[in-house]
Amino acid sequence: MDTAVRLQVLELIARALAEDVGSGDITSEWIIPPDLRLRGDLLVKQVGVIAGLEVAALVFATVDPSIQFTALVNDGDRVNRGTVVARVVGPARSILTAERTALNFLQRMSGIATDTRRFVDAVAGTRAVILDTRKTCPGLRLLDKWAVRLGGAQNHRTGLYDMVLIKDNHIAAAGGITQAVRKVRERIPKGILVEVEVKSLAELDEALALGVDRIMLDNMSLDDIREAVRRAQGRVKLEVSGGVTLSTVTKIAATGVDYISVGALTHSPQALDISLELYPQGA
Repeated sequence: MDTAVRLQVLELIARALAEDVGSGDITSEWIIPPDLRLRGDLLVKQVGVIAGLEVAALVFATVDPSIQFTALVNDGDRVNRGTVVARVVGPARSILTAERTALNFLQRMSGIATDTRRFVDAVAGTRAVILDTRKTCPGLRLLDKWAVRLGGAQNHRTGLYDMVLIKDNHIAAAGGITQAVRKVRERIPKGILVEVEVKSLAELDEALALGVDRIMLDNMSLDDIREAVRRAQGRVKLEVSGGVTLSTVTKIAATGVDYISVGALTHSPQALDISLELYPQGA
């Protein structure tokens, strides 16, 4: 990770450790001798895609720089049940203090990457690219979107500041799609993309006439999506959004759309089951 991202991740880790550790890990301090050293294996208990090893390593290093963290696979790798993805060696107290925070980051990111890879695999062989959304855990957008990339998909806009997305409420407030786009074009700097959400083929025709960069087809039927692709004729990128599931995404991709955004990747991921198994250091 680059320096800017590393600093952001370290801030997240600091907040997470402050929340969990507080004034100290009293259980470990009162039970475990200060000089006891152990080895810990990070063990995956289900098939998935691993993501967040770099973050987990920083958690252990933040708690105790003397902990040795060794990744045994790469972020983005598919892993099987029983795979040891990383190993830590160091003071037992420190390892146990860092354990939960490291696993929380690692399990969430791996769950997102695993779900993402399923969607990416489901559209393989089509032109469709899977995108995430802004439906991320508050404060964890950086990590959630990183996990999506590790799962093989691409990121939609990062926030409200890096792309214009004119949605139904903007359209209602402006008095229509054309009015909303005109207002944006009065102020938009060069390099900022403009996307418009449409809910009908009539709205699609209006948006096509405006020459925007991308059009989002919101909760449209497969027949309407196919017709939208026919009408667009490649003049503008088309994105499908709304209620996309693994059972529907392949059929949506087959219509010829360019992008499919899936909010479920980050708003309700299933954490990957990973545990820390401890052993004597020499074992």
